Amino acid sequence: MDNPAFLRANARRLRKEATKEERHLWYDFLKGYPVQFRRQQVFGRYIVDFFCRKAALAIELDGGQHYEGDGPEDDRARTRWLEKTCHIKVLRFTNLEINQNFEGVCQTIDLSIRERLPSSATALGGL
Repeated sequence: MDNPAFLRANARRLRKEATKEERHLWYDFLKGYPVQFRRQQVFGRYIVDFFCRKAALAIELDGGQHYEGDGPEDDRARTRWLEKTCHIKVLRFTNLEINQNFEGVCQTIDLSIRERLPSSATALGGL
């Protein structure tokens, strides 16, 4: 669906109905991160789970539906479009990674931010 009003309304609904893993990553890491992230941001016909404008970095959390049917190919197409059209780097994590390796996920995000914003690395401090 390419209707901007529908996508914005859907993004608001997704923020209100966040999964347990999305809430965990948001409240326990991204919300307080020194570089601002936003939840459920619309880009074209897509909504990304988390987005950092300053670093042009999107974070996607993939639940079971991403591995069924056309899910994997749809995700690849979405990532290609975001990277080519919007110049956004996309990091993907599974819900299992959030639940079993939360610290590793946070370190990967932090490293990606530092790589994309090298002049801010000292200001970010350590994890």
